[in-house]
Amino acid sequence: MLTSLPIVMCLLFIGSLAIALAVTPLSIKLAPKIGAVDAPKARGMHKKTMPRFGGMGIFAASMAAILLFVPLKEPMTVGATTILPESGLVGVLIAGTWMYLVGVIDDIRGLSAKVKLAGQIISALILFFFDVRFSSITNPFSGQQIFFPWAVSLVLTVVWVVGITNTINLIDGLDGLAGGISAIASLCAAYTAYVHGWYLVPMVFVILAGGCAGFLAYNFHPAKTFMGDSGALFLGFMLASVSMLNPVKTTALTSTLVPIFILALPIFDTVFAILRRAVNGRPIMEADKGHLHHRIMMVGMGQKRTVLTLYSVSIVLGVSGILISRGLWKDSVPLLLAVGLLIYAFMGKEEEKGLKLSGFAMFRKRGASDAEKGAEKEEAQPPAEAEEKEQKE
Repeated sequence: MLTSLPIVMCLLFIGSLAIALAVTPLSIKLAPKIGAVDAPKARGMHKKTMPRFGGMGIFAASMAAILLFVPLKEPMTVGATTILPESGLVGVLIAGTWMYLVGVIDDIRGLSAKVKLAGQIISALILFFFDVRFSSITNPFSGQQIFFPWAVSLVLTVVWVVGITNTINLIDGLDGLAGGISAIASLCAAYTAYVHGWYLVPMVFVILAGGCAGFLAYNFHPAKTFMGDSGALFLGFMLASVSMLNPVKTTALTSTLVPIFILALPIFDTVFAILRRAVNGRPIMEADKGHLHHRIMMVGMGQKRTVLTLYSVSIVLGVSGILISRGLWKDSVPLLLAVGLLIYAFMGKEEEKGLKLSGFAMFRKRGASDAEKGAEKEEAQPPAEAEEKEQKE
């Protein structure tokens, strides 16, 4: 019998990773047979038709490991620690399966943005029905528990689920980017919950991280497959929903902010994409080359270095979230300032080219994309990951 929780967490990660390693090659073979492929586009980054059904590996690994090893009905004992089941986890699995199926249909046949949004709202409503919701928060000054009205709780839950689901979907623009950032966010969230003594949530998060790691073996540049909307929507949904299972988030305002800090990079990219398009009078769902990863590629970095740079930023933000969850606000400030300056430097890169731009250069309408010029400097093989759907970003 295993008596160490850290060892159990490691085994869960390895088990999920192994399943993803085994299933993802099957998805690569299946993708062209069912039409789940991404053809090269004029504005894309890959030069050949790519399978986009890798989400199958992440989904299979995550669901199998959770159903087999995470307590759903009966308590689980590890040494002297008893891990209690969480009824809301069943709702998360049902809604997560629904979200994955919506992505599968989109990968095969294509869905409009409105239909995908409706699917995301339905998944949030399923969570709400299973009592996985933002229901209250503790006033950090008085210690009083503030309960939200039913309608407010519903709106907050839907906005959180839809927002985080789409942040992962929109950041999926380079080989290994969405999968790696999701893995980093999952591990940081797992550690945050673990140190606060809530052990079921980190079990789920390390399983998600393991599934992402197994998939990355086939998705890191040069990619052999893309995760597709099935993988991106599933990952985004699971990150949003599992974070709501954690009772720590309701104990204080600072803990409520922790998931936002851990997922700050994709949230930032999504918010500024929306603002950029709105300011330029362009449709919010229209694809462009103004995302942070495109901006970094402008300086001549290839996909690998760009993705590794963003991994580093995500790790720093994740550590900041962990520090904040422990009340160490002052210790997190230097890290957040460093990340902010780095992002500002990349966002304002056009100023070095003699263009008259403000610090919000990202809002400028772009003609010919500088990111495409940066992509041409990739040293070895042509980039493989693309913005998988023009309506996706």
